[in-house]
Amino acid sequence: MSSTLIKCFNLAKTVGTVTFKSLLTTSQNQLPAWRPAVVGGVLKCGLHTTQCARQERKEPLMEFFDNPKHWSENEVKVGRAWKLDELRIKSNKDLHQLWYILLKERNMLYTMEHECNDKMEIFPNPERIDKVKISMENLETVVRERNKAYHLLETGETGERPQKLVHNAFGLRCTYRSCEHVLPPFMNTKWIKSRHLGFGGRAVHKFLLQYREKLYNAKRKAKNRSRNEVMMILRRNPNFDLELLKRKFPDVEIDKLRHSDKARGHFVPKVDG
Repeated sequence: MSSTLIKCFNLAKTVGTVTFKSLLTTSQNQLPAWRPAVVGGVLKCGLHTTQCARQERKEPLMEFFDNPKHWSENEVKVGRAWKLDELRIKSNKDLHQLWYILLKERNMLYTMEHECNDKMEIFPNPERIDKVKISMENLETVVRERNKAYHLLETGETGERPQKLVHNAFGLRCTYRSCEHVLPPFMNTKWIKSRHLGFGGRAVHKFLLQYREKLYNAKRKAKNRSRNEVMMILRRNPNFDLELLKRKFPDVEIDKLRHSDKARGHFVPKVDG
């Protein structure tokens, strides 16, 4: 290839680069001056040639704060959290938009809470944070339900990350979620050292013994409290509805407890003469 032809190729490449850069820096009002074929070809490539959107507010950071008229109030009227049934009837686009609205609301509430604590002032309606959290959890539940249904229909699997119950270093059962690794488990020594899924030793067994004893005592005390409550109800109201008591206290043997001396009230039974 001759040197003249190489110079022509380099010149064409330089001219094309300069023209493309000048087109990117050209405003939208000047685009009609270009040839329609060139402008249409660039716009079909997906290049953004519009001007930046004008800021609606002079201080965009104020979006992290609540409405100024609520700053001096002790109570702000708000609604309830989103329910699952209400979110299930919405489309994926609506759920996507609602997620970012809730995320923005949560960031605003966290900022206001921090600012009120810093200024030693009362944060109005702190339950708004809980309502936003409940709404976001319900939204995630609905999205997970739709993903599971889609994967079950297409692949026959849920699409969720596999998980199983394992014992941690303290001997307690916990959920372990599997993830992808380059090496198999028996060759991945780094994973084995970081995820020691086992327990042993005298101290761990002693801890498990005391922990199970604590759980047993808590369960026994709860059962005794329910039994004493039923006895007090039967002592004060001998004709109380037994079916209602059985539904409210399923762990208590009401029929056996009814004939005990402790459930008998301080009254003289009527004797037919």
